[in-house]
Amino acid sequence: MTGIEGFTPPLVNTAWLAHHLGEPNIRILDCGVVTQHHEDGSYSFASGSGEWRHSHIPGSIHVDVLEELSDPNQAIPLMMPPIEEFSRLMAELGVGDGTKVVLYDRSNHAWAARVWWMLRVCGFDDAAVLNGGWRKWLTERLPVSDAEERYPPERFTCRPRSGLMADRREVLSSIANSDTCLINALSPESFSGKLNNLPRAGRIPGSRNVYCQWLVDEKSGEYLQPEALRDRFAATGAFAAKRVITYCGGGIAASSDALALTLLGVKNVAVYDGSLSEWTQDPALPMETDPK
Repeated sequence: MTGIEGFTPPLVNTAWLAHHLGEPNIRILDCGVVTQHHEDGSYSFASGSGEWRHSHIPGSIHVDVLEELSDPNQAIPLMMPPIEEFSRLMAELGVGDGTKVVLYDRSNHAWAARVWWMLRVCGFDDAAVLNGGWRKWLTERLPVSDAEERYPPERFTCRPRSGLMADRREVLSSIANSDTCLINALSPESFSGKLNNLPRAGRIPGSRNVYCQWLVDEKSGEYLQPEALRDRFAATGAFAAKRVITYCGGGIAASSDALALTLLGVKNVAVYDGSLSEWTQDPALPMETDPK
């Protein structure tokens, strides 16, 4: 296709997107979700569609990660829909063969990374996360819009990839497997057990902590440079492991860690889809916390 040179997944920069706004084969998906913090220290999520309607990158559409792109038939929140259903939804949104997809959110890339990871599960590689997201776009005073547009439906050819999503059986067996590296993408407070928003506090035994926020430059909102990203994961054992599984509360922050590891060339990375939302509901599954 013409006019889309320089599209280099898993990341694309704001200058590239600004230059290619309006290209007929580019799809821009706003994956924004609003995090609501409560007085007791807990938090919840709400749709970011209202923020998108108020202002967004021109030509973008909002995708509902909380509802539409999560499996309604699962008791665990935020689980990926069956790949056939996800593929159908992508086709309806205008994502398909011959399109290039740019994903962005309004926080730290995790929601955009989640959609990027699900597209990878379906074998769709022409997708990239906007490095710096909405924050960098605004900082650079790039064009914004409040127009509500849609893309025409496309044909989405699903080429399923195995091994990109882990389940609790694999995670349980990995605890005693030195070939597998478990990485928790939540905050250090959640990892230690001091802060909890789930049925049980703490972490899966043997896991290491790489908070997804540690992957992002505080000033620019962009992912850190590769050397700095590598330093963030240096103590985890990820670079020597035969298998890496990332997890968090619901597979969102874990997707950002998984993207960063993929960017660094780490092979055989998976996201534990149910993450702690599933794990902590079963009292038979082990958890650990820091000593008090």
